[in-house]
Amino acid sequence: MRRLSAPFAIMAAALAAAGPDLPGAAYGQGLRAEAPAEQPPAATLIADRVSVGELNQLIAEGNVEVLYGEARLSASRVVYDRQGERLSIEGPITLTTGPETVLVADSAELSPDLTEGILRSARMVLNRQLQIAAADIQRIAGRYNRLDRTVASACRVCSESEVPLWQIRARRIIQDQQELQLYFDHARLEVMGVPVFYLPRLRVPDPALKRATGFLTPSIRVTDQLGTGVKIPYFFTLGDHQDLLLTPYVSTGQTRTLELRYRRAFRNGDMEVNAAVSRDDLEPGETRYYLFAEGGFDLPKDFRLDFGIQGVSDTSYLLDYGYDDTDRLESELSLTRVRRDQLFAGDLIYYHTLRDSESNQTIPFLIGEVSYTRRVEPAAIGGIANLTFSADGFQRRLNDSSGDGLDMARVSAEFDWRRDWVLNNGMVLATEAALDIDHFRVTDDAVYEGSSTRTMPAALVELRWPLVKSGADGVTHVLEPVVQLAWSREEDSDTPNEDSVLVEFDEANLFSLTRFAGEDAREAGLRANLGVGWTRYDPAGWSLALTVGRIWREEDLGQFSEGSGLDGSSSDWLAAVQLDLPGNFSLSNRALFDDGFDVTRNDLRIDWDTDRVELSSSLLWADANVDEDRNEDQADWVMDAAYEFRPNWIGKADWRYDFVADEATRAGIGLEYRNECVTVDLSLSRRFTSSTSVEPSTDFGLTVSLAGFGAKGDGARRARRCARF
Repeated sequence: MRRLSAPFAIMAAALAAAGPDLPGAAYGQGLRAEAPAEQPPAATLIADRVSVGELNQLIAEGNVEVLYGEARLSASRVVYDRQGERLSIEGPITLTTGPETVLVADSAELSPDLTEGILRSARMVLNRQLQIAAADIQRIAGRYNRLDRTVASACRVCSESEVPLWQIRARRIIQDQQELQLYFDHARLEVMGVPVFYLPRLRVPDPALKRATGFLTPSIRVTDQLGTGVKIPYFFTLGDHQDLLLTPYVSTGQTRTLELRYRRAFRNGDMEVNAAVSRDDLEPGETRYYLFAEGGFDLPKDFRLDFGIQGVSDTSYLLDYGYDDTDRLESELSLTRVRRDQLFAGDLIYYHTLRDSESNQTIPFLIGEVSYTRRVEPAAIGGIANLTFSADGFQRRLNDSSGDGLDMARVSAEFDWRRDWVLNNGMVLATEAALDIDHFRVTDDAVYEGSSTRTMPAALVELRWPLVKSGADGVTHVLEPVVQLAWSREEDSDTPNEDSVLVEFDEANLFSLTRFAGEDAREAGLRANLGVGWTRYDPAGWSLALTVGRIWREEDLGQFSEGSGLDGSSSDWLAAVQLDLPGNFSLSNRALFDDGFDVTRNDLRIDWDTDRVELSSSLLWADANVDEDRNEDQADWVMDAAYEFRPNWIGKADWRYDFVADEATRAGIGLEYRNECVTVDLSLSRRFTSSTSVEPSTDFGLTVSLAGFGAKGDGARRARRCARF
């Protein structure tokens, strides 16, 4: 049977023309009617059967739908009373009044535009999360829904007799669909049917509202230093483009803390400020605080301005309160512009160390850098060339000539060019040339005092031979041996190395002109870089890659320190392996070892991410290196894991262990329960390390979040499953 559709206004006119003396007059199949242009219909009715009954009634039966604006009503039978301008509706009824609100009822009396009336034995579903059952729901002016004798919960129940994990009972709830607010009258929170909290008046945001002024989920924090404390955050919406979060923190350890987070979005950027101020018995009589701020703005002509500010009252405040584990504060102002063939970058950085092993008098506290790079493709010689001009410098607070107060500035001009050729046999031949000119000025140092200029030309030639083999089983092998001969002129001038102390040797810089990360030091001499890479791609979805390489030098110039893997006339062997398996599992290992297979450095990392497992673990071994202020061997194991051992239950653990000291430096465990309506997060962590300013501490945390009130559940994935018999 075809469904009948017509505007309500036309049906009402037909009903008036039929009159009361024409009972039972039926509309013909496939009725279509057009309303006059000057009187658009208010609503549209669709049904399997439409007829005219007694007493000026229009009766629609069978899969009835009424459409009015965004509102959509579905029912089994609708009776329209022309005189009373009312719809009598028989259920089951579903009324959708917007993208996030659905009303379900057994029966209803509504106005033709669906904005006024009452729904009986009703239930409201908000944002597919929060369900509110009520004896009746009154629709008022198309804006308010008034629910009487209500029970609200986001928890799924499998039978009428089952009690939800949590629910809120209230005498009355009023929903403001314009302001997206819910107002509870005499609200009582029940957990597993047991009343635990009562409020005569309660206002919470509608689940569809992304930002609303009000309280957020409180949390409990217990530490052996600060005692047991509670944090109660309050969120302020300051218009559409800014907000403020204030969190009072009070504990039994006599701490009185106010935390702050301020965010603002501008037309061309954004900023965020995080801060806290405290008075506690750890530092009696002292006001402790921290301030972290960051932001960025787009400027005209493709420029970008970014800033970051970090400040703290004392060295232990961040760790005492668990705000951050930063041990060097960095405040920065940065101006950049990136174009297809140009790069401009300028930075001004202020450092302040919190480490016991460093002094703010002797580390560089103010650093300035500016650089401009232009890329060109010279038609005469081909390839790609880059021209860079840069200037940078730093200053220490200490002013003496012993070396601890050394200040330095450098102006540099760099030119490099590279071109590749593909030979007939598939080999790739490349040449590269570079010229670096650096002018240094050093003050406050007896050894390096004065100015000097360094000119370093460099060149290399490289030959690669990528070989590919595909088997009948779909497996593809890629083998690529690489031979590179490089030369840089040895410079007689002796300049201090301040920005290239930390040297890395890995597969990323095996075939580079220099292994130094900065510009104060540049690799010199004649050397050969040799390596081979092999990769296996399997159609089953996994791959294995292996890289092996080494550097041979004509002469050991003593540029690299022992423990770097680069010292001597030949470097250590570099071996790197990368394994990627289906299921988001990856394993990578990079090792440096000498001819006797004594390992200088080994870095192992494992990552695994599935629906039930999240694992990130790394194991690092490194020989002592005096130039890197590492006087002892380093062996650390870091692990961060989470495992869903049962539906809705997640166990967490994190760990950092120092094998050299044979002790843990940090450890933590956690347990989380999460379903469609609640998240309970329980954590316990211990910091074992200590210093002159920081004591070992233990933290305990507890957070409970109810979905539907400012927190989202985990949807269908973690929803309870009801057994079927």
